[in-house]
Amino acid sequence: MIRQIGRNVADCSRKSIGRCLVAILVACTASHAYGMEEPDSLFGELNEIVVTTPKGMRKLTGVTNSELITASELRRAACCNLGESFTTNPSVDVNYSDAATGARQIRLLGLSGFYVQMLTENIPNFRGAASPYGLGYIPGPWMQSIQVSKGASSVKNGYESITGQINVEMKKPQLDPSLSLNGYYDMMGKLEMNADGNLHLGGNWSAGLLTHFENGFSGHDGNDDGFIDIPRVRQLSVMPRVAYLGHNYVFQAAAKILGERRISGQDGHHAPAGLAAMPLYEIRIDTRRWEAFAKNAYIFDRDNDGNVALILSGSGHDQDASYGIRICDVNQREAYASLMFERKWRGIHALSAGLSFNYDYYSFRYRLQADADMALSRSVSREAVSGGYAQYTFNLDDRIVAMAGLRYDYSDVYGSMITPRMHVRYNPSETVTLHASAGKGYRSPHPIAEYSYLLASSRKINIESDLRREAAWNFGIGAGWTIYPAGKRLQLSGEYYYTDFDNQLMLNLDRDPHAAYIYSDAGRSYSHALQLEATFEPLNELSVTAAWRFTDVKAGYTGRGLSQKPLTSRHKGFLTVGWSPDMGLWQVDVTCVLNGSGRMPAPYEKADGTLSWQERYKAFFLLNSQVTRNFRHWSVYIGGENLTGFRQRNPIIGASDPWGPDFDATMIYGPLHGAMIYVGFRYNITKYI
Repeated sequence: MIRQIGRNVADCSRKSIGRCLVAILVACTASHAYGMEEPDSLFGELNEIVVTTPKGMRKLTGVTNSELITASELRRAACCNLGESFTTNPSVDVNYSDAATGARQIRLLGLSGFYVQMLTENIPNFRGAASPYGLGYIPGPWMQSIQVSKGASSVKNGYESITGQINVEMKKPQLDPSLSLNGYYDMMGKLEMNADGNLHLGGNWSAGLLTHFENGFSGHDGNDDGFIDIPRVRQLSVMPRVAYLGHNYVFQAAAKILGERRISGQDGHHAPAGLAAMPLYEIRIDTRRWEAFAKNAYIFDRDNDGNVALILSGSGHDQDASYGIRICDVNQREAYASLMFERKWRGIHALSAGLSFNYDYYSFRYRLQADADMALSRSVSREAVSGGYAQYTFNLDDRIVAMAGLRYDYSDVYGSMITPRMHVRYNPSETVTLHASAGKGYRSPHPIAEYSYLLASSRKINIESDLRREAAWNFGIGAGWTIYPAGKRLQLSGEYYYTDFDNQLMLNLDRDPHAAYIYSDAGRSYSHALQLEATFEPLNELSVTAAWRFTDVKAGYTGRGLSQKPLTSRHKGFLTVGWSPDMGLWQVDVTCVLNGSGRMPAPYEKADGTLSWQERYKAFFLLNSQVTRNFRHWSVYIGGENLTGFRQRNPIIGASDPWGPDFDATMIYGPLHGAMIYVGFRYNITKYI
């Protein structure tokens, strides 16, 4: 890998600086043995190489179709947490699951975040009970970068990826010693403070500490329906970490502790006469979570990236939740281990092989129906999965790159799983890239934990007793073309992905508007996703990205047959402009998003003959902007979200009588609040050694 970096540096005399930096970045990220993205995670001497760019490097040209969202890209918006980090990214959507709890869900290739494998430093994370609120568990200032990989991904990290992977890299203790502070406040009464720093302890040891605090001081009811638009969230999290970078041995370890209280529901009675005497409908979710990991790597052949690595991680997630009189308490424990071997031969052939083990434990205490006389139910589930993989990569001068991987895993609940995946990239010239991928993925369903937000309604929840493991194939093709009209860089790209389910966990809200049915279905279910994107830099300090996406997501819903998935827009238009005049002293960013229309779940007819909600929702337009003033060690920023002021009308059905049969806070397709202004500051001081 070091020799490849040297070749890329030597080529700078023949290439533009921007293309040279991309080449160096690709070489550095191509090898991340034992789950590290940065090259200096394995090779301490590379700390002396410092590469800086004024803008985020978003596109990677590796064998997989990936995008790298860097720290500079994240600073283009407030990015208070992971869920708010995709504002300037056209590929990933983040939507609210309901209008009461603040639960958010990623969508990639038109499908929900359950089919995206979430990783932190290439370790599987935020599964099961953590998935509804996990996007809020990683503060934005903690993140060093985010890698979004679309379609079938590498088999290294397991069998769960179906539509892609999102890997978050935290700030590393082995970087140059620094101290960073970040503060944020918005007009909704939310305050955040973050602080992180690291020190070099000598003897190849370094340590770091990341801290986060947030508090929502007041409830906000912009549509005057009696329900808080955005939950009041109080969260405190701390993450100490340590690293040792020896010549042949590398070690990293970290632990994270998080406590969160989420309060929502009614802030007062807004009810017709006769109903005001009812108690307030309150939602309270208390979460206590811990995570820990240790990474060990022995480098036996530095010239050929030969190493053996061992990753160990564990987590605990305890959540007590009440939605009026409905209860859903869960205790989740996870353990993960991975033993990996990697080596290259002659710069052309590379082999990665390994063994893995994953253990999941869930304990539930719940009342899923709105019946105070119903006794609480209890259930326990366990699953242990052991497996192994082998992955071969062929690289012919970075012109033709092919990667083939195969996994075999055995679950003591669902049995055997065979996971094949294949990626091919071909560069017929320096300006044209073609890529294709194919692969299979699996997922174990945990409906009580993953669909807990449905409890914020009066729907009767029916869960099939015999749920089967989800399985799907994903196929993708794409192309990229870089041209230089009038000497200015223009990047054009297009991609198409098709996901076909062998078996899918279905959430059916159409069969009965007053019920939710969750069951396994081996019928026809698929997703088509087509995206076109262009990035143009007419000036050195100006960058413009435009994208258009079309998704066609259909499934066989009982009672409707094959039909469009509800609450999913088929079209999306995207335009973002970044301007950094005065050599980066100022940064101005504007992002415009057009969300297309879509289908609503089947409504019911009210007593007066009108429908409970419209059968379809219309397209809507969103506008976000931020202005940043940079100084030597600090910066201040002011921004706005949803500046067009669009918000979904009556997002909560039956809000005037939440104890009645018509209450439903899950019919969400758009923003829950109008225009919102925020301010903040960032401070950083780095000591180079």
